[in-house]
Amino acid sequence: MGFVINYAHRGASGHCPENTLAAFAKAIDLGATGIETDVHMTKDGRLVLIHDASLKRTTGINAYVKDLTLDELKAADAGSWFHKDYKGETVPTLEELLDFVRTKDVMLNLELKSGIVQYPGLEEKTVETVRRYKMDDRVIISSFNHYSLVKVKQIAPKMKTGILYSEGLYEPWVYARRLGASALHAAHYAVLPEFVQAARAVDIDYTPFTVNDAGVMARLLAAGVAGIITDYPDRLAALLSLKGS
Repeated sequence: MGFVINYAHRGASGHCPENTLAAFAKAIDLGATGIETDVHMTKDGRLVLIHDASLKRTTGINAYVKDLTLDELKAADAGSWFHKDYKGETVPTLEELLDFVRTKDVMLNLELKSGIVQYPGLEEKTVETVRRYKMDDRVIISSFNHYSLVKVKQIAPKMKTGILYSEGLYEPWVYARRLGASALHAAHYAVLPEFVQAARAVDIDYTPFTVNDAGVMARLLAAGVAGIITDYPDRLAALLSLKGS
């Protein structure tokens, strides 16, 4: 088994409020070698890291990211919903995450949230920001909106992209090559060993999500996946340590 990337899903979201700097820092402390996060855009065109298009679930504010400026969004408490100890955690910008990881040996999986809300220029702004930090080789851009992935490849042909999907695509590695993607980020139940082997034969990686059960992790590692996305990077780190990866 080769090196497997341990992607912390929205940071160490099983331990900390998701998509916060606290969650990203905790992920690295727990052995993550990658961070997965979600990119939206504010009213004034800033890239921010939050899963939902709405702030309601994680901040209590009944508003959409697209309708708030960065200053307005930064006033929101993104930590208290998880635990009172995290009161005052804010929704971070993409730049804040890039600043945090630039000296750390971790990969970034940036999921473009171009679904419920269509953000004009999201792909261009994300690529430009990554390039400004000279982190092209440490970033993979993923999305459930595959048109966004095609657009990313048009803007930056060498940027790695990952196709997110939840059901049983037929020969998804063929589809991935058509889109110029580097990886298949499939729901874990849509990943079988023979799929992993077929994808690897054409240089496509499998990185399943969101895997929190150690038994499922072990099955996927045995199948030869290139990475796993998990809320609990400590669980995956323990397994990888036992397997010597």
